[in-house]
Amino acid sequence: MKNIFKLLSLAGVAMLVITACQKKQELTYYSEGTPVTLTASTNGVVASFGDSTSPVVDFNWTDPKYATDSSSYKFILEMDSAGRNFAKKTTKEIIGKLGTSLTGRELNAILLGYGFAPGTSHTMDFRVVSSYSNNNERYISNTVNVAATPYRDSSILTTANTTVTCALNTASQSSNSFSWTASFKGFSGAITYTLQYDSAGKNFTTPMEIAIGNDLYSKALNQGEMNETALSSGIAGGTTGKVEYRIKAATALGAVAYSNTVFVTINSYIPLLRFYLPGGYQGATGNGNDWDPGTAPEFIRDLRSGLLNNMYYLYIYLPAGAEFKVTQGRSWDVNYGGSAGTLSSGGANLSVANAGFYRISINRSTMQYDIRAGRMGFVGGATGAGWNPPNVFPNYALGAAATNLFVGLTDFTTDAWKLIDSDTWNNGSNAVDETRSYGSTGGSGSAMEINGANFPNITTAGRYRVIWDGRNVDAIKYEMSPATEMRVVGDGIQGVNAWDPGTSPQMNYLGNGQWQLTLDLVGGKDIKFLAGNAWGAFDYEDNSGGITATGVARKIKWEGGDNFKTPATSGTYTILLDENAQTVTIN
Repeated sequence: MKNIFKLLSLAGVAMLVITACQKKQELTYYSEGTPVTLTASTNGVVASFGDSTSPVVDFNWTDPKYATDSSSYKFILEMDSAGRNFAKKTTKEIIGKLGTSLTGRELNAILLGYGFAPGTSHTMDFRVVSSYSNNNERYISNTVNVAATPYRDSSILTTANTTVTCALNTASQSSNSFSWTASFKGFSGAITYTLQYDSAGKNFTTPMEIAIGNDLYSKALNQGEMNETALSSGIAGGTTGKVEYRIKAATALGAVAYSNTVFVTINSYIPLLRFYLPGGYQGATGNGNDWDPGTAPEFIRDLRSGLLNNMYYLYIYLPAGAEFKVTQGRSWDVNYGGSAGTLSSGGANLSVANAGFYRISINRSTMQYDIRAGRMGFVGGATGAGWNPPNVFPNYALGAAATNLFVGLTDFTTDAWKLIDSDTWNNGSNAVDETRSYGSTGGSGSAMEINGANFPNITTAGRYRVIWDGRNVDAIKYEMSPATEMRVVGDGIQGVNAWDPGTSPQMNYLGNGQWQLTLDLVGGKDIKFLAGNAWGAFDYEDNSGGITATGVARKIKWEGGDNFKTPATSGTYTILLDENAQTVTIN
């Protein structure tokens, strides 16, 4: 019986051994395979734009002999600049094939990605890493060297128009647009584009540039901008010439490429010329830095027929002995001085002997200048002066508030009127010393015309405040509003709610732009002047730098200033506000 059990046991062990052997044979077996050998079809590549989509180098390698279907073999082609041991490698994955190719554009993008300059040969290392699809049994092949030269993968530039006409009065209207394709296709970094231009035939020896930015592919230019490209290329205003344009593309790593050239014929115009008054007076009068054209006041252009780009003028305060010159543009490149009314290029400094508000006029075509009292007054049937300029000054004058700015009050009847800067009418000479009168066909806020139409007739008689505003030299205008009251507001008035226009005391109008009021002030507090019973009305603030002394005329300004300080000691004071003189005095 025991022998029978022994036999059965031996038989069972034998069956387990056979079964185990069968299971071991059924497991998948992965051969270790062998490293591949890499070869390249060439050891030197000099590609061009024409090779962009064509293979320029082929790579092949031997069979790694993995124990699986060859269609699942995994290969990674690694490449880097020679000698770096693939520390900054670029890779390309291939499945199931014993070779691959790089097109001209693929290789070019790799080279540019390393910052290699177009046109210069660079040796590259290539190798292949082989493995099963799950990355098991990885082997690294031999390394092969290929000398490769990147090329300039340039944009293709087109222009919407090949001929454009530019005009001063339509300078802001659209003129032309340029479009281009991307440069350095396949390059993953930023590419900066610039539109370059020069006169035709110069082959961009000294090109001018218009910045575009990164990864942008079009640029629209208005007539003024197209005209500027013509003038900068040596095409004189008022003539016709041809300008050539191209796109410069630069990668973040320094590679540069230029597009094809397109040509545009431009009918140009003479642009607006701007003139400035730098001098030793600037710092002391709040007009910028001494002798600095970049911060100097700008002249107003006289827009009358035949005077555009020739006649210029401005109204400005100058201290005694002030010296100055005239510059075309905000540099000293073109500057004028002179003497006895005649301008000369680079001439002697101009000057004034006495402090005061002046009108300075120049004419660049006749090379004449004129310096005289800068003033502005009311004239016309609606004014006390009537249509008689000799009656205007001083009783019907506006106050000189700032450079190219006048503010004044007068009583109007129902009639027509103008503003005038001299005591005679203009004589039609268009000379630098001629009177300028001003009018407008529009209401308050409208542009003024020199020696043109009257202002609209006054329909309701009364006292009005008028502002002659040439601070924007491109659009001189006037403003007009009733001037029926002036209030003292603030926290420096005894027995009055602080900063409450409705309960603040009203000043008495004396005539000739003067207001007066006697009241009790609290020492060391703030006040200002408001031409109405609610905030938002015209107001005056301090332009004296914070003077607190009594009996001293403090300069005023009507926007953007600090509050006036009351005298240090509380008490009864008389306040005189003079809008024509643009001062306030507390006694």
